[in-house]
Amino acid sequence: MGSPNIDCRQDGAALDASRREFYLFNTTIAGIEEADALLIVGANPRREAPVLNARIRKRWLAGGFPVGLIGQDVDLTYEFEHIGSGPEAFQSLIDGTHAFAEHLKTAKKPMLIIGQGALARPDGSAILAAAWQLAVRFEMLNADWHGFNVLQNAASRVAALDLGFVPGPGGKDVAGMLGGGVDALWLLGADEFDTSKIPADTFVIYQGHHGDAGAKRADVILPGAAYTEKPGTYTNLEGRVQQGFMAVSPPGEAREDWRILRAISAYLGHALPYDHLAELRARLAAVNPVFATVEDVRRLAGTDTSGPAGTGAFSDAAFVPAIQNYYQTDPISRASPTMAACVAVHYTDPLEAGRAEAAE
Repeated sequence: MGSPNIDCRQDGAALDASRREFYLFNTTIAGIEEADALLIVGANPRREAPVLNARIRKRWLAGGFPVGLIGQDVDLTYEFEHIGSGPEAFQSLIDGTHAFAEHLKTAKKPMLIIGQGALARPDGSAILAAAWQLAVRFEMLNADWHGFNVLQNAASRVAALDLGFVPGPGGKDVAGMLGGGVDALWLLGADEFDTSKIPADTFVIYQGHHGDAGAKRADVILPGAAYTEKPGTYTNLEGRVQQGFMAVSPPGEAREDWRILRAISAYLGHALPYDHLAELRARLAAVNPVFATVEDVRRLAGTDTSGPAGTGAFSDAAFVPAIQNYYQTDPISRASPTMAACVAVHYTDPLEAGRAEAAE
């Protein structure tokens, strides 16, 4: 319908979609084993990506792999040098006054991982730009190695960024839409933000499953299908396009999400140009050719050192964990009695427990 008010970054993360390398895990997961130094910024891979963290640990056990951390001092299952708790630590690396700068300088394939704990804050765009400049400063970007990596926490957010699901010219981001100024707000599986911030006079349509946070605020609920109940196309954090298959049919009146959107578009007089799954997937590939290649990933070259635009000054605040409640990070696990039991055993208050865990 031409609205520029679209955004996939529910947590407000300052992700720049103008170039794919600004939001991918460019080294690739397998590429971790080639690296010879690692700087982690605002992330806890053990909690945010345990399988990826196991790959880091494997590389560390092989030796010759110094690890530095800017963020909360937590147990990552391998040794690291704690450089600082917040963005103020960048300067000590840039000017070389911190000893870890020498590790990055002498490494042949150094890599940097920046997490959502550094990006989902008011100074996130400035931090993203500064992290990129660190990658340039320590020669992490060249023709056969790309050492700059964003650790995504939201499933298939990379696919949404590949589709350009960010505000258009003059459009509002998530915070802008929650701040008012939109008559209707369509939540498409959007449950990862505080729905109490939606103004009372905003008409809310919720499309999703398991009756999660967005459904509680909705004026209209359109029951969608869970990932097990539909064929789907997903893109992982390294940019690998993957396809899932329907295991069971959606219950009751639930439908595959694209079918709901197709039906609504016709009702509103803006019919979408596909009626079958094959046509939809062809449309995905037309919007971005990356969707035409499934189960393949190619490491990008890092020869373009011009970085994302970052504005504003750094906050003095330390980085905080992006994941507060390890056991319930999506609508399915939040509806699970088993996961609720895990929380009851380990956490009294999930938010307080997340802070206590980070402090440990």
